[in-house]
Amino acid sequence: MSRADLTLLPEWQALQQHCNHLATRHLRELFAADPGRGERLVAAAVGLYFDYSKQRVDDEALRLLRALAEARDLEGRTAAMFRGDRINSTENRAVLHVALRAPRDAHILVDGHDVVPDVHDVLDRMAAFADAVRSGAWKGYTGKPIRNVVSIGIGGSDLGPVMAYEALRDYSRRDMAFRFVSNVDGVDFVEAVRDLDAAETLFIICSKTFTTLETLTNAHAARAWCVEALGSEDAVAKHFVAVSTAAAEVEKFGIDTANMFGFWDWVGGRYSMDSAIGLSTMIAVGPDNFRDMLAGFHAMDEHFRSTPFDTNLPVLMGLIGIWNANFLDAATVAVLPYEQYLKRFPAYLQQLTMESNGKHVTLEGAHVDYATGPIYWGEPGTNGQHSFYQLIHQGTRLVPCDFIGFGQTLQPVPAQGGGDQHDLLIANLIAQGEALAFGKSAEEVRAEGTPEALVPHRSFEGNRPSTTILAERLTPFALGSLVALYEHSVFVQGVIWDIDSFDQWGVELGKQLARTTIAELTATTEPKLAHDSSTNALIRRYRQLRGNNA
Repeated sequence: MSRADLTLLPEWQALQQHCNHLATRHLRELFAADPGRGERLVAAAVGLYFDYSKQRVDDEALRLLRALAEARDLEGRTAAMFRGDRINSTENRAVLHVALRAPRDAHILVDGHDVVPDVHDVLDRMAAFADAVRSGAWKGYTGKPIRNVVSIGIGGSDLGPVMAYEALRDYSRRDMAFRFVSNVDGVDFVEAVRDLDAAETLFIICSKTFTTLETLTNAHAARAWCVEALGSEDAVAKHFVAVSTAAAEVEKFGIDTANMFGFWDWVGGRYSMDSAIGLSTMIAVGPDNFRDMLAGFHAMDEHFRSTPFDTNLPVLMGLIGIWNANFLDAATVAVLPYEQYLKRFPAYLQQLTMESNGKHVTLEGAHVDYATGPIYWGEPGTNGQHSFYQLIHQGTRLVPCDFIGFGQTLQPVPAQGGGDQHDLLIANLIAQGEALAFGKSAEEVRAEGTPEALVPHRSFEGNRPSTTILAERLTPFALGSLVALYEHSVFVQGVIWDIDSFDQWGVELGKQLARTTIAELTATTEPKLAHDSSTNALIRRYRQLRGNNA
């Protein structure tokens, strides 16, 4: 039997049989039969409290899921990743984002070369540069200190830094402005720089190859804006730095390669926020806070690598995700941070999870016959409660939820009647998990005196699964541990599904076709079109709307 035969494994078939049995049991029944369930089906590590008692699992389901992980050699695959083996098989690359946060005395080899000193060399250069910008020692072309930082990237070169900046804004320099540009829509760039003084603005161009079309399009717009405002091409060297490995391209752009911060092909874009891609984050929060974030990442790495499956947070999260997606047929996961600073966390997870595990073939290239890569989405609480929670509570689709909260707020605001607004926020988090799990029966609704005609409308089925993750406070360390938790849970699921969680060929086709289409949209004479009838018609209609229909 090959690894592709996942559904033929006895462990998989045992899970399917047990799911058929467990499907008849409501979470109300599971809690009634096990009064200590809410204190037993929990785990805690690296400052995170992980309550999965409201998931629709029991001890047997958890045992069978761990057996499935063993059958798929999760332990061996994890060791291979940390060892630097080329587990990204379609690109023949190691997968070593864990090296980005390894301590100086660690040793991680790639083809016999210890990469840890290389990582710390870049981190030290980043720290020196960040300190120079933050202190005012680094000055722009006219001699003014830098007050504005604009990071230009796309995908993993943007979503990670944006999320981290927003998450750690309380730790950031409030006398500096930080902006992020990713969309090739010119509006994104124009609005980002509209109120900025070019003499006080630094651009960080994030592109490994320095050829990414969207990023370079915005970079050239920024270059033109800067040169026009400051009156000299010489200004580029003082107002642009690069996160890249393509020295020749960086130099051709006009950036001094001494101000180029590199990373490596064993770092995927969506796993790169703790590499030089995070330079804007480091400038915002300072090198010490950035290192604290790396320490949180590393602590979760070590927990994942060394902890038995039954108390291993990423393993539990990953296996419960398998249970929900493949046995309960849940197509999505809602991530609901009850913390305004984490407002971009669901968007960040969309790329991390769906670009990683949105795959339809196994490592050997065989088509899968089971679901992979659920859709991740979400918004901060309590906003979502007045938006899409209606569907989660009473809709026809099963939507497992991850609730994320903190015991202490970074911004205390007194509440009317005493206490703090944060208490109300977390009361909502806890209440939503309870409501989803236990619902409200028709009998309970009738007992409240509800007219019979309204009883069906006011009843809640419950039995909607959720996990609650609590930490003491949103610190840089906590952010690092939280991101690493999701990173490794994605890996766990990829191992079970036997897919490559570290390539992203699916982003290429549309970009390739766009290179042909752009020439057709902008041609001064009517182009000869050879697409399908819909695409041809859309190109012609756009040319008419643009006034470019020769």
